[in-house]
Amino acid sequence: MPSHESRPTIRIPGTTSHTIAPRAGRRSDEGTLRYLKAGTGAPVVLLHTVRTQAEHFRDLIPLIADRYTVYALDLPGMGYSEIVPGASYDEPAMRAGVERLLTELDLNDVTLVGESMGAVLALTAAADLPERVRRVVAVNAYDFRGGIARSGLLARGVVGGVLTPGVGPVVAGVEPKPVVRRILQGGLVDRTALREDYLDELLRVGGRPGYPSVARAVYRNMPSLIAARSRYPEVKAPVHLVYGEKDWSRPSDREANRKLLPAAEFTQVPKAGHFIALERPDVLADLLNAVA
Repeated sequence: MPSHESRPTIRIPGTTSHTIAPRAGRRSDEGTLRYLKAGTGAPVVLLHTVRTQAEHFRDLIPLIADRYTVYALDLPGMGYSEIVPGASYDEPAMRAGVERLLTELDLNDVTLVGESMGAVLALTAAADLPERVRRVVAVNAYDFRGGIARSGLLARGVVGGVLTPGVGPVVAGVEPKPVVRRILQGGLVDRTALREDYLDELLRVGGRPGYPSVARAVYRNMPSLIAARSRYPEVKAPVHLVYGEKDWSRPSDREANRKLLPAAEFTQVPKAGHFIALERPDVLADLLNAVA
């Protein structure tokens, strides 16, 4: 487990925190993964967005834990998962972390629920592990050019600065609270859905040694998330595509994914943005709980 000083400050009732350590002889850049577990029933695995962590689903978990065993993963290098110097944070490496969770815990009949970057990873992990995945719920898939930079002028400036050679690491390591708040609120219609204690938790994680390098690597590897769309037609499990009406994706982005996944169900959530798990966890809970 992380040290006492690096434990999260947010408590989600009914959850317990666990870790998955790398196995001997595996890839040298694999680190320990942290996940939250709650509930009983068939497994649901929750995969968070860019620059967030398992607590992103703090309001969703209690709504589904009486029906499912819920696993909320901190993706590699994010949240309280281990930061491994020099590790890759491209889509295949992040997907490998998701697949470690499923295989190390021997999860079967899994519903993968991912938001943003997590939606891409849910789809590609399902393509790799069809024998383990029952269903995929992909929320606001982050597989289009621009990504969070579409949040607004401030986000474009910050992301551009993070990616700039030379000064990029410095910019990535400076996260004034008002700036982070404004960028994240750019993914919300109801800006009050970004609670102050959660924002504080994200900033606390951002202060972990090595985290700015992780954040920069994720933004630099955005093209790998876009490239991963080529894997979507390989998914054999039923897919439900969910988009906020005001998500950063454009109608053309959404239609392109519908063409890649012609059998997928499709839901557009009115008056919701990119972070549906924060704004409308009830919508996701209803969608999950309605399935037998």
